[in-house]
Amino acid sequence: MDGFLKKKVAVVTQDGRFIVGDFRGFDQSTNVILSNCTERVVSLHQGIEYVNLGLFVVRGDNLAMIGELDVEHDESIDHDNVRAEPIQPIIH
Repeated sequence: MDGFLKKKVAVVTQDGRFIVGDFRGFDQSTNVILSNCTERVVSLHQGIEYVNLGLFVVRGDNLAMIGELDVEHDESIDHDNVRAEPIQPIIH
Protein backbone atom coordinates (compact mmCIF):
# COMPACT_ATOMS: atom_id res chain seq x y z
CA MET A 1 0.00 0.00 0.00
CA ASP A 2 3.05 2.26 0.04
CA GLY A 3 2.31 3.10 -3.60
CA PHE A 4 -0.91 4.89 -2.58
CA LEU A 5 0.80 7.39 -0.24
CA LYS A 6 -0.21 11.01 -1.03
CA LYS A 7 -2.52 9.88 -3.85
CA LYS A 8 -6.29 10.22 -4.25
CA VAL A 9 -7.91 6.84 -3.60
CA ALA A 10 -11.36 5.29 -3.62
CA VAL A 11 -12.30 2.95 -0.79
CA VAL A 12 -15.25 0.57 -0.59
CA THR A 13 -16.02 -0.67 2.90
CA GLN A 14 -17.61 -3.99 3.81
CA ASP A 15 -20.79 -2.18 4.83
CA GLY A 16 -21.11 -0.71 1.32
CA ARG A 17 -19.80 2.84 1.80
CA PHE A 18 -17.86 4.50 -1.03
CA ILE A 19 -15.26 6.96 0.28
CA VAL A 20 -12.82 9.11 -1.69
CA GLY A 21 -9.85 10.83 -0.07
CA ASP A 22 -6.11 11.43 0.02
CA PHE A 23 -4.22 8.37 1.27
CA ARG A 24 -2.08 9.38 4.26
CA GLY A 25 -1.02 6.11 5.84
CA PHE A 26 -1.76 2.61 7.09
CA ASP A 27 -0.61 0.25 9.82
CA GLN A 28 0.03 -3.48 10.35
CA SER A 29 -3.70 -4.09 10.81
CA THR A 30 -4.43 -2.45 7.43
CA ASN A 31 -6.20 0.47 9.14
CA VAL A 32 -6.16 3.27 6.56
CA ILE A 33 -5.90 7.01 7.20
CA LEU A 34 -7.48 9.34 4.63
CA SER A 35 -7.65 13.14 4.57
CA ASN A 36 -9.98 15.48 2.65
CA CYS A 37 -12.54 12.67 2.53
CA THR A 38 -16.00 12.62 1.09
CA GLU A 39 -18.45 9.77 1.12
CA ARG A 40 -20.38 9.38 -2.11
CA VAL A 41 -23.92 8.19 -1.51
CA VAL A 42 -25.71 6.87 -4.60
CA SER A 43 -29.39 6.23 -5.16
CA LEU A 44 -31.74 5.34 -7.97
CA HIS A 45 -33.69 8.59 -7.56
CA GLN A 46 -31.12 11.41 -7.42
CA GLY A 47 -27.52 12.23 -8.30
CA ILE A 48 -24.60 11.41 -6.03
CA GLU A 49 -24.80 13.03 -2.60
CA TYR A 50 -21.49 14.09 -1.05
CA VAL A 51 -20.93 13.85 2.70
CA ASN A 52 -17.82 15.66 3.92
CA LEU A 53 -15.85 13.44 6.33
CA GLY A 54 -12.56 15.38 6.58
CA LEU A 55 -9.84 13.26 8.24
CA PHE A 56 -11.07 9.67 8.40
CA VAL A 57 -9.80 6.27 9.54
CA VAL A 58 -11.10 3.08 7.91
CA ARG A 59 -10.55 0.04 10.10
CA GLY A 60 -8.70 -2.71 8.30
CA ASP A 61 -11.39 -5.29 9.10
CA ASN A 62 -13.97 -3.07 7.36
CA LEU A 63 -11.90 -2.49 4.18
CA ALA A 64 -13.27 -4.33 1.14
CA MET A 65 -11.37 -2.57 -1.67
CA ILE A 66 -8.95 0.31 -2.19
CA GLY A 67 -7.60 1.72 -5.44
CA GLU A 68 -6.05 4.83 -6.92
CA LEU A 69 -8.64 7.24 -8.35
CA ASP A 70 -8.12 8.60 -11.87
CA VAL A 71 -8.83 12.22 -10.92
CA GLU A 72 -9.00 13.50 -14.49
CA HIS A 73 -11.55 10.86 -15.48
CA ASP A 74 -13.51 11.33 -12.24
CA GLU A 75 -13.81 15.08 -12.85
CA SER A 76 -15.15 14.46 -16.37
CA ILE A 77 -18.18 12.54 -15.02
CA ASP A 78 -21.44 14.43 -14.46
CA HIS A 79 -22.14 13.07 -10.96
CA ASP A 80 -25.47 14.94 -10.79
CA ASN A 81 -26.87 12.56 -13.39
CA VAL A 82 -25.43 9.30 -12.03
CA ARG A 83 -28.10 6.90 -10.77
CA ALA A 84 -27.28 3.54 -9.22
CA GLU A 85 -28.35 1.13 -6.55
CA PRO A 86 -26.36 1.49 -3.33
CA ILE A 87 -23.62 -1.08 -2.80
CA GLN A 88 -24.92 -3.85 -0.59
CA PRO A 89 -22.99 -4.87 2.53
CA ILE A 90 -20.80 -7.96 2.33
CA ILE A 91 -22.44 -10.95 4.00
CA HIS A 92 -20.08 -13.56 5.43
